[in-house]
Amino acid sequence: MGVFMRVYNTLTRKKEEFIPMIENKADIYVCGPTVYDLMHVGNARPLVIFDTLRRYLMYKGYNVNFVQNLTDVDDKIIVRANELGSTFEAVAEIYVKEALADIRGLNCLDATTMPRVTQEMGEIISMIQTLIDKGFAYEKNGSVYYSTRSFEHYGCLSGKNIDDLNAGARVDVNDEKNDPLDFVLWKPNKPGEPKWPSPWSDGRPGWHIECSAMTKKYLGDTFDIHAGGMDIIFPHHENEIAQSEAANGKPFARYWMHVGLININNEKMSKSLGNFFTLREVAEAFSYEVVRFFILMAHYRSPVNFSDELLKAAQSGLERIKNSAGLIKFAADNSSKALIGNEDDIIREASAYVSDFEASMEDDLNTANAIAAIFEFVKYANKQISKPISSVGAASLLNVLLKLTGVLGLEMLKEAPSDADGNNEVEGLIAKRQEARKAKDFQTADAIRNTLTEMGVVLEDRPDGVRWSFK
Repeated sequence: MGVFMRVYNTLTRKKEEFIPMIENKADIYVCGPTVYDLMHVGNARPLVIFDTLRRYLMYKGYNVNFVQNLTDVDDKIIVRANELGSTFEAVAEIYVKEALADIRGLNCLDATTMPRVTQEMGEIISMIQTLIDKGFAYEKNGSVYYSTRSFEHYGCLSGKNIDDLNAGARVDVNDEKNDPLDFVLWKPNKPGEPKWPSPWSDGRPGWHIECSAMTKKYLGDTFDIHAGGMDIIFPHHENEIAQSEAANGKPFARYWMHVGLININNEKMSKSLGNFFTLREVAEAFSYEVVRFFILMAHYRSPVNFSDELLKAAQSGLERIKNSAGLIKFAADNSSKALIGNEDDIIREASAYVSDFEASMEDDLNTANAIAAIFEFVKYANKQISKPISSVGAASLLNVLLKLTGVLGLEMLKEAPSDADGNNEVEGLIAKRQEARKAKDFQTADAIRNTLTEMGVVLEDRPDGVRWSFK
């Protein structure tokens, strides 16, 4: 297929041509949520962005192997279980289901594989043993630590200097680690904590080793893209590189992509700071689709401030596109099938907007500019359907709009109410209004229009019929 896309690689700190290891195939790993509570809005950004990357690669004909893990054992999960007087398994199971509901609510495609830490203990223990055998890790009192200084390239992703890290490290005379910079791979369980048997102790893994073991199992020693949030470049992703390359003796991920943070008043949104909104409560106020569109309206590497005003702007922009899709569909369904001679011009003009959209997406997944291209196309399409147009011409416009918005994971013709009865009710009222107008019963016609307005229906009386859409 050849080179077609440039992405910003955190590892090299520059945009690079994306050349997958295998032509027409892309392997992607995305760090998924830790399931101890409902996700906050900040968690939604990597979900939406990398789902959109996947969709675009598929649109261009790639076979995408998309792996996204779930961390279902963790200190936070254990704390939450203790607070609820429950078990970590029960808490994890509840929030796995809630996470999946949110992920699907955002219209993210199901991952090719979604491994869970508790189901991968064999691979995790095996990798830790390999690191010990190769001299990159050591055991102390049932704990296993990674010897950070043993990895020559430590700091290659974050740009941090190991000597600077050492100068800022906490000194603890009781610390059993050989070096303050070493990090845990395995830790013995404390009373009441979950545990798994290992050669060193009954315990559980550290956070970083989990992803290294899962990427090796599902994507191999070296793969195309590793993705996540900027907030976990260090230490999580840095430590993944150190573990994986030391254990496997091969380069790890070839491209690293990281999304910027969603902020509240220019401060990172996080549960620890208490300045967060759950994705669920925002979706209830605006809809998951508006949240998705809000996220896509900014370039993925830029920080984004969260506010009701910005969500309302996203809602308005999305409605504008959806209303246009409804009007174009009406024209496609109701215009004459007879060609009027401008069909080739319409197809040629529309293809220019497709090219603009694709150029934006291929310039480091610039969804903000891609959406701008869609808005320009909507202006053009609305102008075309305001004039005489054949059903063929209108259908070509509709196909373009549905294709481009589909790449972004947006469903244009999903009406509300979504059930057939609701749409039938609208169509029935419109038919009755038309009958009243023909009978010159304008009082009844106006009353029906008011009823439709209260239902959120926008009417447009045109020479070729009545077109309608939901607000």
